[in-house]
This record gives sequence, C-alpha cells and structure tokens, in this order.
Amino acid sequence: MSEEKPKRFREGVATRRSVLGDAWVDRAEANKTEFDAPFQELITEAAWGHVWSRPNWTKRERSIVTIALLAAFGHYEEVALHVRATANTGATADDLREAMLHVAIYAGVPAANHAIKVVKQTLAEMQSGETE
Repeated sequence: MSEEKPKRFREGVATRRSVLGDAWVDRAEANKTEFDAPFQELITEAAWGHVWSRPNWTKRERSIVTIALLAAFGHYEEVALHVRATANTGATADDLREAMLHVAIYAGVPAANHAIKVVKQTLAEMQSGETE
C-alpha cells in the first residue's frame, strides 16, 4: 500500500506539469533512481508546491524572476529549460530581454552576456519547432 503524498507535493506535481509540460516531467520521473528520488521529491514539494504554487505572483512573473536568478548564478542549462517553459507561463521574449538587462546591471555583464546567448538559441529552437 503506497502512502498518500502531502498536499504541497500533489500541488507541486500539478504546477510542475503546468509549467514544464507533461513530457518533461514524465521523462524526469522515468529517469529517477533510488539515488535522486529524495531530491526529486524535495524540489517537487518545495520549489513547485511551496513556491511556484503560491497565488501572490502569476506564473509569468515567477518565470521571469526564475530565469533572471538562474542567469545571474550561471545555471545556463536551467535557463534554457525555463525559457522553454515560457510557452506555458506566458513570459515573452520582451520580458526575457528586460530580465537580462537587470542581470547585466545587478549580477554582471558576463553572466548576462552568456545567458542572452542561451535565451536567443532556445527561443530560436522553439520557433523552429526543435526540442531539447
């Protein structure tokens, strides 16, 4: 008998799917091992259930902030992931341009410069129908 997951975890799964898409979440679940299962549960409940599921900001706003933070810290693979998610969150290329300007001023030009390359490449892939 499997135990019932906490409400925040269930909310997190729904939010994660609405932002990243079913295909991405299904792949992550299929690739989950005993080693990283606790980490996957943590991010699903904490990031997606406790933070992304809050009503105070829209998914668009959270998307913009998330991309800016990831760019500022140089997490470019995650930048690309979250740029692809803008198809579901409503954040636009104009939103991302403004976020990258903020990254340049508050986190440094090198971080923004590389992130801009990632954003441009990912948006081009999205327009051409390419996937990760």
